[in-house]
Amino acid sequence: MNSSQSPGLAGFGILKNATCHTEKKISVFFSIIFMTVGILSNSLAIAILMKAYQRFRQKSKASFLLLASGLVVTDLFGHLINGAIAVFVYASDKDWIRFNQSNILCSVFGICMVFFGLCPLLLGSVMAVERCIGVTKPIFHSTKMTSKHVKMMLTMVCLFAVLIALLPILRFRAYQIQASRTWCFYKTEHVEDWEDRFYLLLFSCLGLLALAISFLCNAVTGITLLRVKFKSQQRQGRSHHFEMIIQLLAIMCVSCICWSPFLVTMARIGINESRSKETCQTILFALRMATWNQILDPWVYILLRKAVLKNLYKITRGCCGAHIINLHMWELSSIKNSLKVAAISESPVSSKQINLQPLSSMGQ
Repeated sequence: MNSSQSPGLAGFGILKNATCHTEKKISVFFSIIFMTVGILSNSLAIAILMKAYQRFRQKSKASFLLLASGLVVTDLFGHLINGAIAVFVYASDKDWIRFNQSNILCSVFGICMVFFGLCPLLLGSVMAVERCIGVTKPIFHSTKMTSKHVKMMLTMVCLFAVLIALLPILRFRAYQIQASRTWCFYKTEHVEDWEDRFYLLLFSCLGLLALAISFLCNAVTGITLLRVKFKSQQRQGRSHHFEMIIQLLAIMCVSCICWSPFLVTMARIGINESRSKETCQTILFALRMATWNQILDPWVYILLRKAVLKNLYKITRGCCGAHIINLHMWELSSIKNSLKVAAISESPVSSKQINLQPLSSMGQ
């Protein structure tokens, strides 16, 4: 059935010709497992963030904690809402004609897929920009990146993602049930209309742009931290540099590996004017890869902390049986100390003329 002939049943035409199938019991089981793991991981991350925010409310780390909180809250609701709808669809044997006569559920599912997919990518790029400014321009960061400004940025990012998700509805273009009959998204089969291609390209280009910004800003931040570490003769702050560099590498790797297949696949479908050559299995695999990013986000951004890295270092050092790195005693996490070290290294006054120890005591 053509969606233009019956908007209320948009997407039902592909159900008879579905090109891939999923086992009901296995699919329901794995959907519940993924949703549960995602909810528990993000809930634990939120608890850790709230505790840390109360501790660093008046310090420069507060902006990072606010952005990270927005990210994990978004991931949490993404798992909760999208996971619940997916479990319902699997449990109902994917009989969309029975429970989606007015296409309301598919529209809600499509809006949530776009919003909870795009919003974490945008927030990740904003976090990368915030870290880059905090390390390269600490004075500007301390005066301009206040909690009020960060909350405004969070609100703007969420509103922008909502607008992109609602754009097809505002243009009276229904979200489509995909060939696997398990989720809803933009039209990905027989994409010939320019508007359908526009939505796919808009989503993929925004996601790829967010990844590119994150990669660029994280690279600048990492290089700056390494340069400051090698320039500084003080042992203080090395743990902060090590922790930040490890987090930056993990963030870039996880985001690029998880999201690139789905974004590139959507872009290829949008570019092709005729029937896309992408198969249902390819799209479904890329979607599951992207879903893993929401599960790994709290572990990368929050739980990959100094305490964990210290234990891993001890285990690795014990297994190797050699003194690979002579690390100084780990201190309490404080981004403020790292920012002051970066500011001093960039200062026109020689670092030899400045004693870093008083700054350390002030930061604590």
